[in-house]
Amino acid sequence: MNLLKHSYSILFTLLFAVRLLGDSPVDRSLSTALVSDDFGLADGPSWQGWYLTVPDPKAQVVKRFIIKQNKWSVLAQEKRFSASFFNHGKSYFADHGEGAIRCLDQNNNWSLLHQEDLTKDKRRKPNDLVVDRSGGVYFTLTGPGEVVYLSSTGKAKTVASDVETPNGLILSPDEKTLYVSEYVPKKILSFKVGKNGALNAKKLFAKMDDGQPDLKGADGMCVDRAGNVYCAGPKDIWIWDSKGKLLDKIVCPERAVNCTFGGTQLRDLYLTGFGGVYVQRMKLSGVPPQPPAEWPDSMQDKPSIQVPGNVTQLLDLTYAEYGPRKMLADLFIPKGKGPFPAALIIHGGGWIKGDKMKFRAMGVEMAKRGYVSMAIDYRLAEEALFPANIQDCHASVRYLRAHANKYKIDADRIGVVGGSAGAHLAGLLATTPKVKSLHGGGGNSKYSSVVQAAVVMSGPMEISTGSVAERSLTAKNPVANAIFLFGGTVKEQSGLYKLADAHLHINKETPPILFQFGGKEDPSKVQPSIEKLKKLGVPTKLLTHYQDGKHGCWNRHPWFLPIIEDVDSWFQEHL
Repeated sequence: MNLLKHSYSILFTLLFAVRLLGDSPVDRSLSTALVSDDFGLADGPSWQGWYLTVPDPKAQVVKRFIIKQNKWSVLAQEKRFSASFFNHGKSYFADHGEGAIRCLDQNNNWSLLHQEDLTKDKRRKPNDLVVDRSGGVYFTLTGPGEVVYLSSTGKAKTVASDVETPNGLILSPDEKTLYVSEYVPKKILSFKVGKNGALNAKKLFAKMDDGQPDLKGADGMCVDRAGNVYCAGPKDIWIWDSKGKLLDKIVCPERAVNCTFGGTQLRDLYLTGFGGVYVQRMKLSGVPPQPPAEWPDSMQDKPSIQVPGNVTQLLDLTYAEYGPRKMLADLFIPKGKGPFPAALIIHGGGWIKGDKMKFRAMGVEMAKRGYVSMAIDYRLAEEALFPANIQDCHASVRYLRAHANKYKIDADRIGVVGGSAGAHLAGLLATTPKVKSLHGGGGNSKYSSVVQAAVVMSGPMEISTGSVAERSLTAKNPVANAIFLFGGTVKEQSGLYKLADAHLHINKETPPILFQFGGKEDPSKVQPSIEKLKKLGVPTKLLTHYQDGKHGCWNRHPWFLPIIEDVDSWFQEHL
């Protein structure tokens, strides 16, 4: 009988492990690797865009690692910083040694944002911090058991006071929830975020129930774009989904104390602790930082993302939900009574990377021209295979129609524009309003996802034939992105490739489609679609007059405004 119970126990453990593996965001094809062990204590890291910042409070230095150069340098000395966070083009630091919050801007100028009065209470030393989209800073005071909110204007207030040894903390991607780790009891709390940084509805989110109560250490935290919550524990990085379901653990070579996402695709999870810095490749990417108020001189070719007074900006709205997974979008609404035409904007990135932040400038510019514009995130290939991404796109159109009155949208005038892989999705969205298998769930099922016009910028229409199909068979290093999206080559997954082929879906009811390519690009890949549209009597046009424009020029000066001007003209004519 005991043997039978033991067999069931083993079976349960194996099934649990398989379940975790299936839901896990960890890329198990790659092992956790050492980056550097030249630390006394590697503490709260942050990713700046092309380098990693790691404070070492034991050695009292702050180091930077430039990955492309494989080079470490010292950013600051004689600083007992315990954590860092990058947002709005700035690096924020918890100065545990002096009880302060400090900031390093993009011009390498230091500033003091907040100073605790250590003469009244020596324990009031910030441990960890997170910065919200408004520039406000949440930080923990472990000894006093408090979470403090420092507004962007410099006003500090305690927003949670009954927390047992608060340590790490992180915001959910939509910033509606703040997670705080309790170090000693190894618990994770969640709070609802209110106005002006207020916290309420405190509740237990998760426990590190590792069966070893003597081991302390629910420490630093981060989240990924799907809303999964990560926390460093005594031996592992624990990962839960946004509902508190345990997804996986990453075993750390030595005790980890914090973690953050980084790398060029934000898919490298950096683990810091007593053994130094390690990295683990992930299937999901982290949450990108908010852009700076103004781009530095070195990036003046990037269009402004400043929101003018005649445009209302609503960031990180949930446009679709799949269980615990929330799909987020940024909405830009012109001032005035409306109703206004709407422009859905879909980012590129080869279906495997990218985010809505890349198209914020386009969203702002379209709103300035009288459109309610919405830039969306969608599920990338290694999170979910096709047709997940196009199902998100259909769901986003349904969301716009379902909320037309709220956002002053003319529901009969919705256009879509996408670049590169986003262009493929824009073309596929426009050609598949009746292909129900591509519509998915996500909500607002009573509403149509038909669009009245589309703009395809430097992207493919043909998927089951042409360059995408050919690369799936021939590309070796790196492997073709389509293999990640469809789960195999065109021969292995021919049905999915055909389903994703916008060219095959073109019919006489297809809305007008504008094709745009930079002057240095080859537009021949969309010529078959242009000919097919013309034969069916569907309005179409190819524009390539963007001199010297390369792939992605739609997000760079001097091409940005001319491209938007042509998009605007197309929508004015056909919406």
